[in-house]
Amino acid sequence: MAQFASMNAQTSAPTTVSTNPGTLTGKVVDKRTNEPIPYASVTVKDGATIVSGAITKENGTFTVTNLILKDLTVEVQFMGYKKYVKNFSLSSNDKSANLNIALEEEATQLNEVSVVKERSTIEQKIDRKVVNVGKDLVASGTTASEMLNNVPTLSVDPQTKELSLRGNTNVRVLVDGKPTNIDATQLLQQIPSSSIKQIELITNPSAKYNPEGMSGIINIILHKNANTGFNGSINTGVTFGITPKVNTALNLNYKVGKVNFYTNYGLNHGKNANHGDIQNWQPGLESQQFFKFNNKNTSHLLKLGMDYYINDKNTLSIFTNQNIVDGSGSGNTIVDYYDNFTLPINQDSNQDFTSDSENKTQTYDISFKHDFDKKGENLEVQANFSNTKSPELTNYDQISSPSGTRRLTLNDVKRDTDYLQINVDYVNPLSETLRLELGAETRIQNIENSLFEDITSTTGYTKTTNSGFDFGRNISSVYGTLGKQWGKWSGQFGVRVEHYNITGDFRNVTDSFINSEDINDNQKIKDNIFTVYPSAFVTYKPNEKDAFNFNVSRRVDRPSVGQISPIREWTTPTVESRGNPNLVPQFTNSFEANYTRTMKLGTVTFGAFYRLIYDEISRISYTDPNDDTRRILAWDNFKDNNSLGLELTSNLKLTKWWSANASTDAYFKTVRGTVQNANTKEQEFAEVDVVAFNARLNNTFTATKNLRFTLFGMYRGRDLSLQFERLPMYKMDLGASYSILKGKGTITTRLNDVFQTMHFAFDGNIPYRQKGAFYWESRTLYVGFNYNFGGGKNRALQRKQRDANETQGGGGGLF
Repeated sequence: MAQFASMNAQTSAPTTVSTNPGTLTGKVVDKRTNEPIPYASVTVKDGATIVSGAITKENGTFTVTNLILKDLTVEVQFMGYKKYVKNFSLSSNDKSANLNIALEEEATQLNEVSVVKERSTIEQKIDRKVVNVGKDLVASGTTASEMLNNVPTLSVDPQTKELSLRGNTNVRVLVDGKPTNIDATQLLQQIPSSSIKQIELITNPSAKYNPEGMSGIINIILHKNANTGFNGSINTGVTFGITPKVNTALNLNYKVGKVNFYTNYGLNHGKNANHGDIQNWQPGLESQQFFKFNNKNTSHLLKLGMDYYINDKNTLSIFTNQNIVDGSGSGNTIVDYYDNFTLPINQDSNQDFTSDSENKTQTYDISFKHDFDKKGENLEVQANFSNTKSPELTNYDQISSPSGTRRLTLNDVKRDTDYLQINVDYVNPLSETLRLELGAETRIQNIENSLFEDITSTTGYTKTTNSGFDFGRNISSVYGTLGKQWGKWSGQFGVRVEHYNITGDFRNVTDSFINSEDINDNQKIKDNIFTVYPSAFVTYKPNEKDAFNFNVSRRVDRPSVGQISPIREWTTPTVESRGNPNLVPQFTNSFEANYTRTMKLGTVTFGAFYRLIYDEISRISYTDPNDDTRRILAWDNFKDNNSLGLELTSNLKLTKWWSANASTDAYFKTVRGTVQNANTKEQEFAEVDVVAFNARLNNTFTATKNLRFTLFGMYRGRDLSLQFERLPMYKMDLGASYSILKGKGTITTRLNDVFQTMHFAFDGNIPYRQKGAFYWESRTLYVGFNYNFGGGKNRALQRKQRDANETQGGGGGLF
């Protein structure tokens, strides 16, 4: 709980009436320029115990009162400078001391916006694991999606781009602590890896955090800057695969007086190709399918923001984020039935498709922070609004043989989402060891989703379908947490109370030429839930080398719009995915324990978690009632479930020239669901016990002062679902980086999947034998360049930091 204590020392006013006569005054300046440094942290200690502290004013001065008369130590810290430590004495003859303190810049600190270490490091904190991104991880992929696949406990599905934490996809993704209205699979492909500073893995959030996401929260922190003058960096890279792919990020910052302006721009452009095949032995419908897909995407991300430090007590921050994505794709699917003469329905097919899609998200955010006179007491208010429009137009051209029938299908999909979130957070240190936090949150989300489908066939068959789904979700909540430190123990206990209300209206009108009648299918959904979410954290640190923590919390996974909406999500000639309006939320009680050992070589952390899951949401699969050759993938709630996981991570400096980050994890869980009996066509309940093992090893070798090499390897063990076994996946990457231009520039190169072993393959027997594999551009060569420019000294404003406070993902900003 040292962090808790230091937070209490970060203001200038004492919490109690002064009973000690000692006073420390002084001024903090830059050693080289002699300019004052405002907002530096001044901490006074009696041995290892913090007794008081202050924050320097705009002119660099500070005053610390209420000090006992004895020998004391003062520590001064500020981002980008070396820590200053000095002893001083107070006595009855001399009750005050005055110090002129000159801070020296860190030799490696150019400016906060762009400093990237050679290798990544991992820190275990009380409620999260923090991955500090180094150049080795930046070079592992041009996008966040590619990079996160190399982070311990995280996995990104190479085909669907779906992100999972600890083997579970029920995870919330935040950027700079803010929610996002963009689907995580899209979001992670649009953020350049070079823009990422840290990745926070919050596996068991407290009551202060939004309770959504069984696996927890992933908070992606991007590079920022608040330096005096003009500063910035540019990161650009090209990935060479079948076709080249470009990834560029530009960060600019200008601070003058009390105002800090900043902007970030990211460009991601490229074509991606993949292919695969599936064989199945469904009785009477034995077949082989071949797939080829090509996609081209161009994304632009622009953020403009300003921080205004009104005075010592008040800070105002505003920003807007604009995200534009243009995508196009084409593909071919061939279905070859082994015997297409047994039944007239068994006709081979060759389907081509073309697709155009857009995604435009605009976000506007304003926040205000007020610091009270009492040390550590503050109030923060934030409002965030976003709108997302994501239309899609797809054309399918399918020819069947031996009949020669041609079928043309047009799918016109429109999605429009509005999201408003308002937060109020209040912090009050009741004493040096007791901390109270209170807050309230309101979220309002409205989604309009529509599908127009037009089908024509050379046989004379025509069909048009107009479907619409309007969805509204309102969530209001309040929370309170109380943190307490006593000796080597510390704890935090809290509760969140939440009211959840949804409404949904599904409309479907089908006009078929065959039966010359309209088919109307209308459904309405409504849910109203009041829930309490408790949490508890306990930490024990017997010495500087060992730390233990245990925590427990309750969480919820609410069905997403895609899981509820009866409108089809995606389709192929043989499979269609759609939602289930009758789904109810899934609740999870989560328990976690961690042990961290700090040694001369580095740190090692061992963790274990256990989850009790109620009304688990899982996939179901069944034959389309209107077409025996097609299957429907949907969702349903099942019985209670549980899972157990073990993790081991280490961050070691093995020699002067060799350092390594290593991690292993194993998950034990039961997967439940329903599958259709291949013979009776009836739905049958099924379950399977799963043991999944993963390992990663990231090595960094220092050849010279400017030259570094990296060697990365990963193994993702076999996994089981109700219908098939996913075979193991593994790869090895090689990389190098070279610093130029006096350390301001870096050239990076990396060869991914050296032996081209990374692909997805499966084999299964439920409800009938099936196997397949998918391949993509896994072996690629990345070449990147990073350059830092500008000057100026750090004058960091107290910019509103919600990086660790927001945890829901249903709307808001991308950055």
